[in-house]
Order: sequence, then structure tokens, then C-alpha cells
Amino acid sequence: MSESDLQATRHHISTFLSTNTAYELLPESGKVIALDIDLSVNQAFNALYEEGVSMAPLWDSHRCQFVGMFSTMDFIQIVKEMGNFVSNLTDQQLETHTIAAWRERKSQQCGTDNNARTYPWRFVDAGPHECLKDVALKILQNKVATVPIIHSSSEDGSFPELLHLASLSEILKCICRYFKHSSGSLPILQLPIGSIPLGTWVPKVGESNKKPLAMLRPNASIGAALSLLIQAEVSSIPIVDLSDSLLDIYSISDITALIQNKAHASMNLDECSIHQALLLGPYANYPPWHGRRYHICFRSDPLLNVMERLAIPGVRRLVVVDGASRRVEGIVSLSDVFRFLLG
Repeated sequence: MSESDLQATRHHISTFLSTNTAYELLPESGKVIALDIDLSVNQAFNALYEEGVSMAPLWDSHRCQFVGMFSTMDFIQIVKEMGNFVSNLTDQQLETHTIAAWRERKSQQCGTDNNARTYPWRFVDAGPHECLKDVALKILQNKVATVPIIHSSSEDGSFPELLHLASLSEILKCICRYFKHSSGSLPILQLPIGSIPLGTWVPKVGESNKKPLAMLRPNASIGAALSLLIQAEVSSIPIVDLSDSLLDIYSISDITALIQNKAHASMNLDECSIHQALLLGPYANYPPWHGRRYHICFRSDPLLNVMERLAIPGVRRLVVVDGASRRVEGIVSLSDVFRFLLG
């Protein structure tokens, strides 16, 4: 990979992203949901689950503003803090514990805003006229999965209108669509991903300075999986056999399914294995390790092919495996691709 080819590719992509706005991401039709901060955490979680989304903006009706985001991971951490997933954590406790109360408690570590009301995180949003490059950088720099696109016709930002939740996947889809028939002018996109500094890879023998790739065995406990998901700040972890060959993926959505089905109330998460938990989920009737829950690629795949797969809605990462043994070699995520392309 030559430096000139890399810089030329980055320049073309940066120019495209800088000259197109978030309006490009708005669907012709669709719906977005927001959650009032006075909702109970249980109501908020049920709303997310029923709508099939992992997060939603938070609306403060007292300030008439969006003030943050609430995700299924937030709910999992709340449940973990309140009752550590044990059976004596009742629905009544979750119904009386509001999002506002949780944020207020968390904010003791994080200061106050200009109105002397406490908020634990800075709310990150974007306007419809902001360029796609700025939207992508906001997602990357703030380590968030989505950025709400909010429009206000008032100069002071009052009466905000939630238009969309922008993601890296959508922006990547725009890039792939635009450069699909002119990829020859972007030579870096034709290189195999194994030849470029992209993604997280299993360290080779003797490489002690690399961050290890998080993986678990099927006999690992749900508690261990949850701790690793939180610690590694990822939403899914490869499940591998003794030869590190890929069997499955365990993700935040698997844990939320346990909570929604109340399965966690009758199990000890430190004793229940990942394999046992998957038998309780929606894939229980499929053969074990059937491969329907993950997406793979090979280190020989061109970067453009990997980008096209990551642009598919719902695909946030690809597990890189050896073609013969299915041994896990690395993971390439949406954020990895954007950090590489934007330099």
C-alpha cells in the first residue's frame, strides 16, 4: 500500500462526505421514537424492545429539549446495579425507577448544565444541513452508535423536531453507492483487508504489545460475557471452540432477550453458560452453532467488499476467519473502516 494511493483515496472520500449532508440519510417514510425521561426504566426498555431498536433519544418535557440517549445497554447496567439480575428484583422496582432518577444519580459524578440541572452525558446530535463527514466524526469521537438528526426552525433551538437517527452504516452505504462504478480510481478499496492497518486482530506469537481480541468459550457464564461486553465496550463477542474456531456470537441483544422473557429471574448468571442461554432464545429450535447469527469475511477479501457487507442494515462488524478451519483471525467493525478512511 503506497502512501500516495492511501492519501488519494482518503481525499476522494473526504470530499464526497464533505459535499453531501445528513439530508441524504433521511428516508422517504418511516418513524422515529423518543422516550420521556419521566418514564420508568421498565417502560423504556419495553418500548425499545417492541419497536425493535436498541436506543432512542430522551426528551425532557420540562425543558422541551432532547437531553440524551437511552439504550438497551443502559437498561442492562441499571438492572445489574439494582439487583445483579437476581430473582428478587421485581417489576415494581423497575416500574418505579425512572430514567430521570437514574440520570440524576449518575450525574453526581459528572457535574451540572447551565440551568443547574444535572445530566451525566453531553447530548450529541446533528442538524440536517451538517455534512456527512461531520456526522461520521461525531459518532466516532463520542463513541456512540447513532446521532439524532434534529431540526429546529427557531434560532434558539426551541421546538426541536426529531427527523432521524443517523448511523455509520447509512453513511457507508452512501459511499459504496457513489464509488461502486468508479472504485478503480480508489486503489486502496481493492486491497485485501489483511494487508492494511484495519480492524482488531488476534496477536501473532511474540506480539505482546497488541490488545487481545475478546473471545469466549461456549461454557463461559453469562455473567462473564456481560462483564466482558461492558469492559471491552463492544456489543458482541465471538464464541469459539478449543481451537478458536468460530461457533457463534453472543451479543447485548441476547441478554435483552433473556430480560424480556424473564428468563434471568430463574437463573444464576454466573452459573448459566452461554450455550445453555442460547437454548432459551429464539434460535433454540435450530441446530447448535448454525451460523445464522453472525457475518464473516476473509483476510483476502477486498476492502470494498467488506464495506458493502458492513453497509447492510444491522451488520456492525465482520468476524475475520480462516477459510479452511474457521479459526477466528480478527474483527473488522464499522468504526474501524471509518477511522481508516478518514485518517
